[in-house]
Amino acid sequence: MTGISWFQECATVKPFPRSLRLIFRLLVLSVVVLSVVAGSLAAAQQAAPKPPMIPSGQTRKLTAHTYAIEDKDTTPGVPNIGFVVGSRGVLVIDTGMGPRNGKVVAAEAQKLAPGHQLYLVTTHVHPEHDLGAEAFPQQTKMIRSADQEKDIAQYGLSMANTFIARSTVNAELLTGANFRTADIHFDKSYDLDLGGVTVRILAMGPNHTRGDTAVWVPADRVLFSGDVAMEGLPSVASPDSSGKQWLASLQTFAALKPAIVVPSHGPIGDGSYVTGYQSLLTTVRDRTAALKRQGKSLDEVTSTLTAELKPKYADSNRLAGAIRAAYAEAS
Repeated sequence: MTGISWFQECATVKPFPRSLRLIFRLLVLSVVVLSVVAGSLAAAQQAAPKPPMIPSGQTRKLTAHTYAIEDKDTTPGVPNIGFVVGSRGVLVIDTGMGPRNGKVVAAEAQKLAPGHQLYLVTTHVHPEHDLGAEAFPQQTKMIRSADQEKDIAQYGLSMANTFIARSTVNAELLTGANFRTADIHFDKSYDLDLGGVTVRILAMGPNHTRGDTAVWVPADRVLFSGDVAMEGLPSVASPDSSGKQWLASLQTFAALKPAIVVPSHGPIGDGSYVTGYQSLLTTVRDRTAALKRQGKSLDEVTSTLTAELKPKYADSNRLAGAIRAAYAEAS
C-alpha cells in the first residue's frame, strides 16, 4: 500500500472524529500536490537544454602534438576545440560561444603549453566558433583567410543576433562580443611552424560557409575538418555554399588520408566522415540533376529525394539545403 493510499483509507474510517478525517484529507491533498509539483520540476529539468559552455579540465590528448575538448553529445552551441602544441607555439582551433568560453579555452591552451606563443584560427565565423576570440590574451596571433574576412565584412554580427534571440543564455554569452582582428592573413593556405611540428591551415571555399577553414597536422595525420566533414548531416548554411565546391573539398581531405578527423561538432572520428559525406553529396548531386532533367521543380525534387534518403538518414531536415544547392548547379 502506498503512502497516499494509506492516507486515503484513514481519511474515510468512520471511528475517527470528523476533525481528524478533515486533517487526513488535507494531508492527502498536500501529498498529491507535492507529487505533481515534483514530477513537473523533474520533467522541466529533463527538457532544459544544456548550456553552451566549454568544460574546463577535459582536454584530452589525441596524438603526440594534438589535443581536443570533445563534445561527444553534440550539444547545441558547443564546438569541438582543438589544440596543436609545438616546442615554441600552440595553435588553438575554435573558441566557444562568447568571451566566457574563450577564457576557458585560452586557459586550457596555456596549461598545455605554458609560456608558448598562442595562435588562434577558427573553422568559420559562426558565433560558437569565433566570438570567444577577444577573450584571448593580447599577444595571441589571430589567423584568418581572405574568405573569412569577406564573411565578416558582408554579414557582420547577423548570425550572432540570431543566436542571441534564441535564448537568454546565448544573449548573456554573446551580448557585446565582436570579431577579433586578424594578425596573419592568407589566401588559400598557410603553413605555421610551432616548433617541431608544422601545421597547414587551408581555406576550403564556400561549403558550410564561404570562410570554411580546415587544419591539417601531417606529422600526426590529424585533420580538423570544421563542418565540412562530420558525423551529422551537412548544413548548407550560406548563400555562397556550393555542392560542387563541397565535393572538391572532400576530395582534398580524402587525398590527405587522415587517421583522425576532429569535426566542428559531435564525436571525433576518422576518414569515414569524409567518405560518408562524399557518398551522400554525390547521391544528392546525381539524383537532383536527374529529377531536374525530368522537369521536376525544386519543391518536387526536395520532397522526392528526402523521402528516398530518409530510411538511411533519419535526421533528414538538413537535406533541403544540400538539394537546393545541387538544384541550382544542375544543368
